[in-house]
Amino acid sequence: MTSSPEPDKKARTKGPRVIAIANQKGGVGKTTTAINLATALAATKQNVLIIDLDPQGNASTGLGLDAPARKMGSYKLLMGDDPLAASVHETGISGLRIVPAGVDLAGAEVELVAEMGREFRLRMALENQLEGIDYVLIDCPPALGLLTLNALVAAHAVMVPLQCEFFALEGISHLVKTIDRVRRVFNPTLEIQGIVLTMFDRRNNLSDMVAADVRGFFGEKVYKTVIPRNVRISEAPSYGKPVLLYDLKCAGSQAYLHLAGEVIKREGGLAA
Repeated sequence: MTSSPEPDKKARTKGPRVIAIANQKGGVGKTTTAINLATALAATKQNVLIIDLDPQGNASTGLGLDAPARKMGSYKLLMGDDPLAASVHETGISGLRIVPAGVDLAGAEVELVAEMGREFRLRMALENQLEGIDYVLIDCPPALGLLTLNALVAAHAVMVPLQCEFFALEGISHLVKTIDRVRRVFNPTLEIQGIVLTMFDRRNNLSDMVAADVRGFFGEKVYKTVIPRNVRISEAPSYGKPVLLYDLKCAGSQAYLHLAGEVIKREGGLAA
């Protein structure tokens, strides 16, 4: 598993940081990480925007947005029908807003195939439109298609949630190759911001083995914080709430608060 050198962090420009949360494998905790990390960042007085780029719209559901609210969202933003300002919705959480996704987003991959500059649609939609935002978190679909490509081209960095399971490293190799290609062809400053170990079960020796393997390969790219298997994390979306609002004291909530602290520290205060 090889990749070209990461961009020099010293070359970063101050301002909003756009982070794609991506892994082509489903069920690894991308959406859970997006909504709970965003909530934790907002709790530290950061202004955060989630862009739901998954046609399943789970981030939108997890933040309590109903179907009518999603008609003005990421599909129309990508297709150039609505500007960002018209696509953003309040979440009821101070400092956190979202561009929701509806079922229409599933058609975007097909509709954009013949369009010029199809890989740059999201980047162009965000350009000069993020005043007052500290972090943009893009919740990507579980595939390495055109929607995820748009996210990687628009992003400064990629955060990879990685489930503590046997084939974890094998799966991430495909994503690393994709990030490397995007860096070479479309977005030379793209970097892997960090790898988050999710669904960690301390009762299971396999979780420890996988964590050790991932840390051995990626080193400091792997966050110290691990997200545990936690029933409260699983329950929260059915109430349309992040776990931090559902049960602040549970192990899952505390893990995401620690992760937010690491993200801010890793970003070196470069967010506006």
